Amino acid sequence: MANYRSDDNRGRRKRRNDAGIPGWVHLVILGLIVLLIGYGAFRLLKWNKGKTLEKVEIDESEYEVELLDQVFLLPSEKREGHEDDGKETILVLGNDAITYDTSDDGVCAQIADRTGAEVINAGFAGSTIALSSPEGEGDAMDRLSFFNIAKSIAGDTRTDVLDATWILGETVMQQHAQSLVDLDMNKVDTLIIYYDATDYIKLRPGMNPGDKLDPMTYMGALDSGIRMIQEKYPFIRIVCMSFTFCYAYDSDGVLKNGDRVDFGNGKLTTYLQHMIDTCGDTGVSFIDNYYGTIDEGNSSEFLLDNIHVNKDANKHIAEHFASAIYK
Repeated sequence: MANYRSDDNRGRRKRRNDAGIPGWVHLVILGLIVLLIGYGAFRLLKWNKGKTLEKVEIDESEYEVELLDQVFLLPSEKREGHEDDGKETILVLGNDAITYDTSDDGVCAQIADRTGAEVINAGFAGSTIALSSPEGEGDAMDRLSFFNIAKSIAGDTRTDVLDATWILGETVMQQHAQSLVDLDMNKVDTLIIYYDATDYIKLRPGMNPGDKLDPMTYMGALDSGIRMIQEKYPFIRIVCMSFTFCYAYDSDGVLKNGDRVDFGNGKLTTYLQHMIDTCGDTGVSFIDNYYGTIDEGNSSEFLLDNIHVNKDANKHIAEHFASAIYK
């Protein structure tokens, strides 16, 4: 009899325990698990396919690049004693940036069209801003560098430039040099310095920490050349226009974005900053043709090759210059 009651008690306790967790609770928990697994699978599939199924409209104005232009007004005292002839004359010094296209589509003709000024193209293809040798006389092209052009303008020895072009035997160079020789510098109102990135490609050092005016460096030649012209012709407004985006070959012969290749003297943007700093130090205007003009995304639309720009780019550059300097 005692054994019977014991078994009966155990049976009653078991039935009470089973009754404590109703069956519908198990079904709810199972349903939640299934729901979570299904939702996770749905999200995963949507994430994987989202880029092809959904199109997001982006306001490109939010990503416009801020130009680095800095425009300085020429102090009135710099013009004292200078007689204005009533005609705007612009002298442009440079290399392929202004000589690659000398037609009506070229940047000099475009600037003349937008400003109404007489524009003298004194550019020399393949030249650089900096020298390649200490005295700048070891290479005929050195004699056509910006540093030596500035030196000849300041020293009234522009015939030296003409002599250098005869050594090279290049007709267009001779014509540009002759224009420089014949020009009355007292009638020049604005001087534009516009070189492409040849200094960067030809491995001219960016700067010399021990000599700020070292003419064998990009920054030193630009700085010292500007100062020589300012001292001789203080009434001339000087404007530096930066190079545009370009490509360059790395040590493995692979063509790459100039922003990504450092030949030991810095990337393209390093040279850009050197020009900006020089303009700030010398008080001359800087026009930014690097940002907001050509980049890797649109280079096929504006570059003819790795470095030379087409007529559409020239048009944009001329409009930018005229808007910033002549309003």
